[in-house]
Amino acid sequence: MGKLHQTGNVIVRVYPNDHLPPHFHIVSPDEEALIEIETLSVLAGAIPKGKAGREAMKWATQNKAGIIVEWNRINPRFPTN
Repeated sequence: MGKLHQTGNVIVRVYPNDHLPPHFHIVSPDEEALIEIETLSVLAGAIPKGKAGREAMKWATQNKAGIIVEWNRINPRFPTN
């Protein structure tokens, strides 16, 4: 559901019918972070430690436009630019 990217055991996801502000999740078996799409700042939780967590944030930074497209597709009541 909403899986955009995976690096090792760290997954970048956008969930349908989610809440504001527009955000995505970086999920690992031990940690989860909610990242605001616009600013890429951590809203809650913690980015998974290690290389996979850093790579997930790097991917998100480089693919912000695609994350926005997916957010808008599965959360149409809260569109973002």
